[in-house]
Amino acid sequence: MDRLDAMKVFLAVVDAGSLSAGSKSLNAPLPSVSRKVADLERRLGANLIIRTSRNLQLTDAGREYAEAARKIMRDIEEAERRASGEYQSPRGTLTITMPIDYGYRYVLPVALSFLEEYPEVSLNLLSLDRSIHLVDEGVDVAIRLGDLVDSSLYAVKAGEFRLLTCASPAYLDRHGVPAHPSELAKHDGIIFDKQTFFWTFNVDGKAVEAIPRNRLQVNTAANCVAAALRGAGVARLFDYQVPDELSSGALVPILSEFGGDSHPIHIVYPRQGLLALKVRSFIDWALPRLRANTRS
Repeated sequence: MDRLDAMKVFLAVVDAGSLSAGSKSLNAPLPSVSRKVADLERRLGANLIIRTSRNLQLTDAGREYAEAARKIMRDIEEAERRASGEYQSPRGTLTITMPIDYGYRYVLPVALSFLEEYPEVSLNLLSLDRSIHLVDEGVDVAIRLGDLVDSSLYAVKAGEFRLLTCASPAYLDRHGVPAHPSELAKHDGIIFDKQTFFWTFNVDGKAVEAIPRNRLQVNTAANCVAAALRGAGVARLFDYQVPDELSSGALVPILSEFGGDSHPIHIVYPRQGLLALKVRSFIDWALPRLRANTRS
């Protein structure tokens, strides 16, 4: 039995949550995957998983083995990177995860220019509006918005962003400019589905809720911007989502004196041993360019 292959199959099954899902992720026949897991259990003399009709559960031995197997696979990948010369020059595949909208607007142009500068590096860009475990998912670098939770990662600040309230000049001409958050009750709101139906403002150091009329709800930032530009109502957006609209005057910020604090933008990465030059080179390339686009 090929033990490394058995480890890969076992970890794929664990990560996928079932034998059938693991076989799909591996693009391998289900009977072959099931047999390899069974062979591994026979070799170890222990049950690693408890099979059910819907999913699987790890036994205590299975959890310990999965943790050890992940470390072994990471060590092998590290050895391969060293042997391939990733620590002598920037080369190899660099996997980056980034928020969908911010990534499209700011990270993608930086990444494309990085590709032109470093011809021996290939990029795998993952646009995700959720945080993932970088080591477990094989991600080299992540762009993250907001305060960081995982203290085990190295982080460097790449800028700041703020939440703002805005509307088109045409809408404000028709309905007037609210001078206080309480006046939003008389205004139409464009509700982005990641928001609640009330908005929070800072009034004299206290958080105060304001509830605009909910006449339009959208599920993407792009639709929220488009509706605001058409004069459909007042919108709440991050400043990095509407830089051109604000600078041109197509959207006007309102209630700015009741705005909240700024939030950080970070480049984060795991570091175990030497830092591959492809990672170091991307950080050095991206950092000044991202900072130039947002406050830092």
